[in-house]
Amino acid sequence: MKHSIPNGVWPTMITPFTDSDEVDYFALEQLIEWYIGQGVHGLFAVCQSSEMFFLSLEERVQVARFVKQRAAGRVPVIASGHVSERFEDQVEELKRMADTGVDAVVLVSNRLAAPEESDELWVQRTRKLLDRIPDVPFGIYECPYPYKRLLSPAMLEWCASTGRFLFLKDTCCDLSGIANKLDAVKGSSLQIFNANSATLLESLRLGAAGFSGVMANFHPDLYVTLTELWKNDPDQAEKLQSFIGPASLIELQMYPVNAKYHLQQRGLPIKIHCRSKDVTAFRENHRLEVRQLDSLYKLFKEQMAKGSEGSVSELGR
Repeated sequence: MKHSIPNGVWPTMITPFTDSDEVDYFALEQLIEWYIGQGVHGLFAVCQSSEMFFLSLEERVQVARFVKQRAAGRVPVIASGHVSERFEDQVEELKRMADTGVDAVVLVSNRLAAPEESDELWVQRTRKLLDRIPDVPFGIYECPYPYKRLLSPAMLEWCASTGRFLFLKDTCCDLSGIANKLDAVKGSSLQIFNANSATLLESLRLGAAGFSGVMANFHPDLYVTLTELWKNDPDQAEKLQSFIGPASLIELQMYPVNAKYHLQQRGLPIKIHCRSKDVTAFRENHRLEVRQLDSLYKLFKEQMAKGSEGSVSELGR
């Protein structure tokens, strides 16, 4: 089995809902077009940003299939969505997800061992999972909920040795840890995507494949530009990094409600309704933060465009 996925930006997709708490597929289709129009290199559907722990199995499968179909080969699509505790239930969830035709099925690292259980047990269960679901390419997501299980370099080296893994969404937020992980998978098909905005540029210099994080729901075009130009235009890359790092602090403020509000402000037909957060707690100060960041983003793009002399034309997306 020989598979690969492109470097670059992979947004962790949100799930739009109607006021009656159904998945809003009309809004989801518009969102897919928006991501692709922003130049992203792939889509990560059915993840924590998608509120996967609050979606039924049928909803998770249907969303993944819908995203894959509507992307229509323009960008690859990966999806997670195994949220159960029991191993056999997870096998069923992952088989159903693989049947949607997504380009890789993403394992949630904390589903395969409890916090007190060893890395060796994690590997044992993952090996068993690979045997139960043959001929399917996988990814791994170090999801912070319900607890964050980071993979050690040794665990990643084993994953890479199987030839079954293409993608890691790394959430360690630590450059030395990322460097060690990159060394562990060097020369393999397993690529590491940083979820942390503040360390992104330096992680690209270390060899990370790109970005897969929540801030690609706010201004993915900046992340696309950074991942595409950092080698050839280091000065512009530094300027971009100086914006995206501090801007990412907004993810601490009522995400994903604030991301849905931002997308609504960008003209998408998305309601702020969520299952994972109480929308009534989304106050006017949260709205002001989003609008003010949007204004700062526009000003930043104008200043970059003036100083770029065409070298960062991608900012015009």
